[in-house]
Order: sequence, then C-alpha cells, then structure tokens
Amino acid sequence: MRRRTGMAMAGVAFLAWGEWLNWRWSRALVGNSGGVAEAVVVLGYRNPQATANFINRWRVRAAIRSVAADSAHGTRVIFSGGAPSGTATEAQLMADYAKSVLAFDGTVILEDQSETTWQNIRNVIPLLEDVDRIKIASQPAHALKARAYLRRQRPDLAEKLVRADDYRPGEWMLLKPLLALYGLWALRSLKAGERKLSLQTAAVAPASHAGPPWTVKPIPSW
Repeated sequence: MRRRTGMAMAGVAFLAWGEWLNWRWSRALVGNSGGVAEAVVVLGYRNPQATANFINRWRVRAAIRSVAADSAHGTRVIFSGGAPSGTATEAQLMADYAKSVLAFDGTVILEDQSETTWQNIRNVIPLLEDVDRIKIASQPAHALKARAYLRRQRPDLAEKLVRADDYRPGEWMLLKPLLALYGLWALRSLKAGERKLSLQTAAVAPASHAGPPWTVKPIPSW
C-alpha cells in the first residue's frame, strides 16, 4: 500500500514538475510592450504528409488564440517553415489549416524557406520591423529557444517580445513532463546569460543594433 502511495505521489510530483517548468519557459525572455501592430510567428515542425500534423495543428491553434482581441485587425500571423522532405512546405500546410479548419480570416504571411529554428527567426525578421509586439507560438521550450535566437540576431526587436498563449494549465498535462525533459535537452545550447534569464520572468534589456548582415526577400501575403 505504501509503495503504491509513494508511486502515486511521485507521479503527481512528476506531472507538477512538467507543468511548472513549461509555465516558467512560457514567461521567459518576454516583456510587456504596448502598441497596436502585432506579429504572431508560428514555428513549423517537420511535416512529411499532405496535411498539417498534430504538432503543427496545435501550434496554429496556439497562434490564433494568441491574437490579441484589441489588435485583431492589426495583427499579422506569420507561418514559418520550409519543406525539408520535398513535399508541401510547413508554412503552407499550417496556413491551410488556419484558413480552412479554424476559419481564420486575418492577415497571413508565409515564410517557406526555413529548415531550422535559427533560419525561422532569421527569415522572419524583415516581417517584424514595423510591429509593436512580437509573439512566438510553439511548445514553450521551443518558443523560448526562438526568443533567445531573436535576442542574438536582433536584440532591438527582442525588446518587443511578449507572451504568446502557448501555455495553459492542464493542457497536454500527461505530455508536459516529457516535453520538459526534451526541452531541457533542446535548451542546452543557450548561452550562460540566456540560461540565467530563462529562469526569470524578466523583460529583455535594451540594446542597439547597427543593421542585419544579410538580406532576405520579403515573403508575399497568402
């Protein structure tokens, strides 16, 4: 009986740990910028089939619910993801799901060349220059990694990062401990300063930027 009770308590603790860590990640490296113009960046996940997979469908739903009610008409949703397998791009599949299944009728832009998270951020930067707030929609650990990459590439734009609605209590509860374990592994590449900030609910510190060292062709609206 005691053994069963101990196992049950350990299971509850494991679930609580996963819930807590995902909650903390969702609040790291973000601030509280104001303004009306808003961009929600949706990061794609490898998708070899002809329709959006389970992960990408959830990321699209998280992105759409992240659109602020008071800025719905001033929000652009940017779907970012190429086609590593040579099939339809992740961006296109996610946009199709948003339009046809979720009936999203807001502004949608595709960035369909990226194959890594670093490229996701690099390639959407030209689409973020004129917005007041930036939200990144993905699983909390992945979104945190992307926010850290934006801080590296464009610290001035990172000042505009605010929370996306990528964490909700109880959602994916049984999977959150596994996502937390994977997140710890995925976030191992964070720099020391980023790792420290990721444990705090702090805004990004102001920084200057002389301009991007690359050029990216703007992606047309879809």
